[in-house]
Amino acid sequence: MSNKLSNLKFLSLQQNHLTGIIPTSISNASKLVALSLHDNELTGSIPNSLGSLGKLELLNLDFNRLSGESSSPELSFLTFLTSCRSLKYLVVGYNPLNGFLPASFSNHSTSLVYFTVSNCKIKGNIPTGIGNLSSLLHLDFSGNELVGSIPKSFNRLKNLQVFYLGINQIRDVLNIFCELHSLGLLQLSQNQFFGGIPECLGNMINLTQIFLDSNNLTSMIPANLLSMKNLQVLNLSLNFLSGSLPLEIGNLKAAYNLDLSINQLSNIIPTTIGELQALQNFSLAKNNLRGSIPESVSNMVSLEFLDLSHNNLSGVIPKSMEALKNLKECNVSFNRLSGEIPQGGPFRNFTGQFFINNEALCGDSRLNVPPCQRNSTRRSTKRKVLLLVISLSGIAAILIIAIGAILTLRRLKKRKGLGGTELMLVAKYERFSYYDLLQSTDNYNESNLLGEGSFGSVYKGILSDGIVVAVKVFNLQVEGASTSFDRECEILKSLRHRNLTKVLGNCSNPDFKALVLKYMPNGNLEKWLYSHNHFLDLFQRVNIMIDVACALEYLHYSYYTPVVHCDLKPSNILLDEDMVASVSDFGITKMFGEGESILHTVTLATLGYIAPEYGSEGLVSRRIDVYSFGIVLMETFSRVKPSDEMFSSDLSLKSWVEDSLPNALQVIDANLIRPEDEHFTGKLKCVILILKLALNCCRESPGERMNMKDVLAELKNIKRQLLMTQTVRPRVDQIRFLPHQTDIAV
Repeated sequence: MSNKLSNLKFLSLQQNHLTGIIPTSISNASKLVALSLHDNELTGSIPNSLGSLGKLELLNLDFNRLSGESSSPELSFLTFLTSCRSLKYLVVGYNPLNGFLPASFSNHSTSLVYFTVSNCKIKGNIPTGIGNLSSLLHLDFSGNELVGSIPKSFNRLKNLQVFYLGINQIRDVLNIFCELHSLGLLQLSQNQFFGGIPECLGNMINLTQIFLDSNNLTSMIPANLLSMKNLQVLNLSLNFLSGSLPLEIGNLKAAYNLDLSINQLSNIIPTTIGELQALQNFSLAKNNLRGSIPESVSNMVSLEFLDLSHNNLSGVIPKSMEALKNLKECNVSFNRLSGEIPQGGPFRNFTGQFFINNEALCGDSRLNVPPCQRNSTRRSTKRKVLLLVISLSGIAAILIIAIGAILTLRRLKKRKGLGGTELMLVAKYERFSYYDLLQSTDNYNESNLLGEGSFGSVYKGILSDGIVVAVKVFNLQVEGASTSFDRECEILKSLRHRNLTKVLGNCSNPDFKALVLKYMPNGNLEKWLYSHNHFLDLFQRVNIMIDVACALEYLHYSYYTPVVHCDLKPSNILLDEDMVASVSDFGITKMFGEGESILHTVTLATLGYIAPEYGSEGLVSRRIDVYSFGIVLMETFSRVKPSDEMFSSDLSLKSWVEDSLPNALQVIDANLIRPEDEHFTGKLKCVILILKLALNCCRESPGERMNMKDVLAELKNIKRQLLMTQTVRPRVDQIRFLPHQTDIAV
C-alpha cells in the first residue's frame, strides 16, 4: 500500500468479492482507525504487520478464507495485535485459522471490548489470562474445537454482557458464570457442561437469553431460574434434567422462547404456564410428563409454536385453545390423549401429523382420526332412532345378503378374467383390480405419467369414488422387477409411519404387477430443487430433511428388526399437499434378521449417493443410509447434484463442501440466503451447521458416522436455532464508530 495513504483513517472494502492476500504494506497507513475487509474471498495468513497500526480501533476480517501461519500452531497475529493499544473491536470469525489461541492473547489492551473468533477451527484451551481483558463486553468463541474448562480468571470479566461458547468441547460446571452480573446473553450450547444448574444463575438479573442445550446437565431445574422476570429466551433442551416443572415457571413474564424438550421431566404440566402471555415458542417434547393439558394454556395469547409430543399426557385437548389466534403449530402426537380435537380457530389449519399416535382422539377426517360419536341428549330422538333401526333391520339384512352374493360373483368373474389376480385388502379401499387401475389412469395415458424408475413407471390415477392415487406399474421385462415388487409389498404392508409412502393396495398376476400408493400432489424433492418454477425456502428445506431423518430413524430403530432403505435420493423423497416429506421406493430395501447388523448384496443403488463400503464390497448396514442422507443434505442446501459435471475423480460434492468451510457461502444455493437478508448471519451459521452435520454423516469409515437418532436430534436443534434467528447478535459491519466512542451503537 502506497505511503500516500498514510493519512487514511477509515477503510471499508467489505462485500466486494476481493481475492488474494492482505498486503503487509497495509501498515503504511499508519493512521488507520478502522479497517473492514468483511465478507470477501481473501486467502493467506493475517499479516503480523497489522500490529504496527498503533491507532487502530476496529479490525473486521470475518467471512473470508484466511488461515493461520503454517510455521506455527499458534495464531501469531493475535500476539502482534497486542501492540495495538487502542484496539476495541477485533472480529476474525468464519475463517479457517486452524490454530491455537496464544497465551499472549490475554496481553491485549483493556480497551478491547468486542472480540469474536467464531467458526475458525480454533483448538486447545482458553488462555488462563483471559480475565485480564477487563473491558470486554462481547466475546464469541462459538463453533470451534476448544477443550478443557473455563479458566478461573474468567470471573474477572465483570463488564461482559454477551458470551458465545456454543459448539465446542468444554467440560465444566456452570458456577463460574454466577459472578458475571453484567451478563445479558449466555450461549453454551453443544458442549459437555455437567452437574446441576446452579441456583445462583437465577440471581443474575441482567440475563435475558440463556442457551444451555445439548450438554450433560442433570438434576432438577432450580425454581429461581424460572423466576427471572427479565429472561426472554431459555433453552435447556437435550440434557438429562429430571423432576417436576416448578410452579414458578409462571414468573417468566418476559419470555418469548422456552425450550425444555428432550429431557427427563416428569409429573404434570403446572397450570401456572397460563401466565406466560408473551411466550411465542414453547416445547416440552420428549419428556415423561403425565396428566392433562392445562386449560390455562388458552391464556398464552402470543403462542405460535407449541410442542408437547412424545410424553404420557392424557385427557382431552382443551377446546378453549381455539382462542389462540396466533398458534401456527400444536404438536401433541405420541401421547395418550382422547376425545374430540378442537375444530375452530387455528385448529382449522392443522394437519393430522400433529395428532398421530394417541389413544382415542377423534374429529375431522382430514386429520386421519375416526369421527366422534355424538350422543343425543333427547330421549325422544333416541326412541325414534331405535324404532327406525328395528324397522329397517330386516330390510338391511336382506340387502346385505343380496349385495354379498353379487360381489362374490363379480369377484370370481374378475379373478377368472385375469388369470388368478391376487388382491390385497388394505386401508379403506376393499380391493383393486386390473380393470380398476386401467380405468383410473385412462389406459395409462402418457399425460398421467408422474415419473419413471429403473423397475417401472408411476401414473396418476383417479378411482371411481374420486380419490386420487399414484399407481406404480412394474415393468416385468426388466430383470429384478418382480422381486422389487414383492419386496415393496412386504415392506410397505409391515411399516407404518407418517414419513413413509402410504400403500393403499396392490394388483398382481403373472403378467401384471402394480402398487397403489397415496398420491403426493407436490411431486418429489428433485423437482423442487431443480425446476425453475419451484422454490423451497430455508425453513422448508430444513423441515423436509427432518421428515426424512424421522423416516430413517423409524426404519433403523423403531421396527422389530432394522430396515435399511439402500437408495435414498431426492427423487425418492415425495411431498404432500402440506409439503410434508415421505420416503418412497423400497425396491432394494433390506430387512435384517434377528441379531444381524451387516448384510451382503450385489444390488447397487444410484451412483453418487452410495457409501464406499456399499459400492466396493456390497456391505449393507444402517450406516449406508446415513451416508446417503448426508449427500442428500448437501445437495438440498447447495442445489448441486453429486453427479454434476463439475465433479471428477479429484473433486466430489463431499470434498467441494468440505473445502468451502468454514465460510461455505460459495457452495450454498445462491437463492437460499443473501447478505442483504434480515438475520443473514444467523441463517448462514445454521446452514453451515447443517453442512457440517452432512459431512459427519459422510465419513469414509462407517463406524465414524453418526447414527440417525443423533442426526435427527441435531437437525431439530438447528431448526430451533433457526427459529430464534431474530435474537442473533448484532453484525459488526453495521456498527458505527466515532473517534471517541466507548459503547457499541447499532
